[in-house]
Amino acid sequence: MEDLSAIPFREVAFLPRQIDVERRADGVIVLRSRFPLDPYERHLPAILRRWARDTPEAIWLAQRRGPQRQWLRLSYAQAQQKVDALTQALLDLKVADARPVMILSGNSIEHALLGMAAMQARLPVAPVSPAYSLMSQDHGTLKLVFDLLQPAVIMVQNARQFEPALRALDLSGITLVHVEDPVPGLPSKAFADWLATPCTAAVEASVAAIEPETIGKFLLTSGSTGTPKAVINTQRMMCANITMAQQSRPRQPHDPKPLVLDWMPWNHTMGGNAGFNAVLADGGTLYIDDGRPTPELFGESLRNLRELSPTYYANVPAGFAILIAALEKDEQLCQVFFKDLQILGYGGATLPDDLYLRMQRLAVRHTGRRIVFFTGWGATETAPTATATYWATERVGLIGLPFPGIELKMVPNGAKYELRLRGVTVMPGYYRRPDLTAAAFDEEGFYKIGDAGTFVDPADPAQGLIFGGRVVEDFKLNTGTFVHVGSLRVAAIAAASPVLQDAVVTGHDRAWVGLLAWPNLVACRQLMQQPEATIEQAIADDRVRERLRQGLAAHNRAFAGSSMRIRAVLLMAEPPSIDGRELTDKGYINQRVTIERRAALVQALYAEPPGPQVILID
Repeated sequence: MEDLSAIPFREVAFLPRQIDVERRADGVIVLRSRFPLDPYERHLPAILRRWARDTPEAIWLAQRRGPQRQWLRLSYAQAQQKVDALTQALLDLKVADARPVMILSGNSIEHALLGMAAMQARLPVAPVSPAYSLMSQDHGTLKLVFDLLQPAVIMVQNARQFEPALRALDLSGITLVHVEDPVPGLPSKAFADWLATPCTAAVEASVAAIEPETIGKFLLTSGSTGTPKAVINTQRMMCANITMAQQSRPRQPHDPKPLVLDWMPWNHTMGGNAGFNAVLADGGTLYIDDGRPTPELFGESLRNLRELSPTYYANVPAGFAILIAALEKDEQLCQVFFKDLQILGYGGATLPDDLYLRMQRLAVRHTGRRIVFFTGWGATETAPTATATYWATERVGLIGLPFPGIELKMVPNGAKYELRLRGVTVMPGYYRRPDLTAAAFDEEGFYKIGDAGTFVDPADPAQGLIFGGRVVEDFKLNTGTFVHVGSLRVAAIAAASPVLQDAVVTGHDRAWVGLLAWPNLVACRQLMQQPEATIEQAIADDRVRERLRQGLAAHNRAFAGSSMRIRAVLLMAEPPSIDGRELTDKGYINQRVTIERRAALVQALYAEPPGPQVILID
C-alpha cells in the first residue's frame, strides 16, 4: 500500500481509549470502558419534540418526489405537527394490548412519521423487510412474521405494489393504511386522511406516559440462523445507544449540523437505529437515498451526491467500490462530496485495503487531509452498536472497543474468542419466544451474539479487536482442523476480485476447503468484453475462470495451513433464494442453509474425478 501515514487526518474529537481489562483464571477476559455512560433521554419522541421546539425551521427529512424527482423537505416543526395528528388517529383506534404497527414498505417520509406516531401512541412499530412482500413468491416468511406480531395496523406506501402480499394475509380486524394507489375491494385508510385528524389532549397524555421500558420497536432478525425473531427494542435501549455513540465522538460547538444521505433500510437495526436515530438525536437532516449499492441502482445515489455535501457518509464496501470509481473520474463530484465531509463509515463486511487507500488518496487531493473511517459492531439484539473504532485508525477490519456502559466478555474458543455482551442496550428478549430468550444469555446474563474476535495486540488491548467471523458457521475438516468461515470467505472474495460477488465455504468433515460461489456478472462482462453476456456464459468463460484461479492461487500461496487454502470452486448460476432462506432480508448469505439446499453441488465439488464445471486452484 502507498504510505500516506505522514498526512494527518481531518480532526475529529474522540473519547479517550481507557479500557479496564478483567482477566479470569479460566482464560475469560472482560473489557469495559473506564468512562461511565452519560445520562440519556427517556424516549425518542422527547428528542423530536425538543428539536421541533428549539429549531422548528431546521429540515429533518427529505426525499425525492413527483415526476421531476424534486426534493420534498420537512422541517422538525412540520414533522411534529404531522406526527401528533397520526398519533391521535392511532389513539382513536383504541388498540388493545399494545399490538404493533407493522410497516411493509421501505424508507419514506410517511414511514418515519407513522413510526414516531406509533411510539407516541405507545404502540411498537414493526418495520418489515419489503423483500418478504415483493421478492417472495409464496410469502411464507411474511406470514410467519404476521402471525408472530399480530399487528393492529399495517401500512404500505403503494397499496397496488403490495397487493399480492396483502391478499396473502388475513386482514380481519386489522386497519390497513395506504399512502397512495389503494386496491379496489381491499378496505384501507388514506394516510392523508389520518394527517387531517384533529388533535386532543390525549396526545400529550400518551407521550407523558411513555416510560424508558416501553417497547418502541420490534425489529426482526435477518433469519441468518433460522426463522426471523422479533427483537424487543425498548426506548431505554435506543436512547442509551444514541448517547453511547455521541459520547464516543463528542460533538463540538463549531461542528455543523449533520447532513446525511442514507439508503440503509429502517427494518434493519443499522439503518433504523444507528442511522435514523443518530441524525434525529443531533437535530440533523436525513436525506433518504432511493439508490442502492449495486451497479444498476447506484446512479440515483450519485445524482444525490452531486447536489448534497454530507457531513457523514456510510456505505457497505460494494457501495464504496462504485462511489470511489465515480469520484476518480469526476472532479466536480469530488468537490461536492468532500466539501463538508468530516467522517466516513462502513459496515456489513470488511473494507478492502485497496478501497481504503483509493478513498484516502482522493481525500488528500481535495482536502489536504485523510478522512477517518469509522465502523462499529453489534446486533439487532443490542440496539445495535456495542463497540466502535472511536479513534483515527489506519487499519480496516477492526470492530473497535466497547462503548461506555457496555461489558464485552471474551470466552476462549480455539485461536479466537467468542464474544458476549452485557449492558443497558441489550434486549430484554425475543417477543413471544421465552425459549429462545433463555438460550440467548449465559449464566452471567451476557448476550451470546455468536461472533468471534481477536486482539490486534494481546499485550495492548487498547489497540482494539478484529472481527473473527460467526462462531456458528465454523467447522472442522476431517483432519480436526478448524476452518473459520467468516475470515476465509472475506479473504477469498477479495483475492478473486472482481469476478466473485459472494460465496459459501465448504469442507465440513472433508479433507479440504472449497467454495460454492456466485460470479459478479458486471465485472465478468467487462473482463469478457461482452456487455450482454449471460451468467451461464460468464461461468463457462476461460478468462473468468483463469482470473478466479490466479487470484485464489495467490491467496493460497500466502497461507500455509489447510484451514485457509482453497482447493476448488464451483460457480453457480442460480441466485440465492429468499424463499429458500439462502438470502436474508439484509442481503447476507445464510451459509448453513445454502449448503444444505445445494447439497448436490457440494457433492459435485468433491467428486472424484472432478467434473468440468469444477475449477481446481492448485
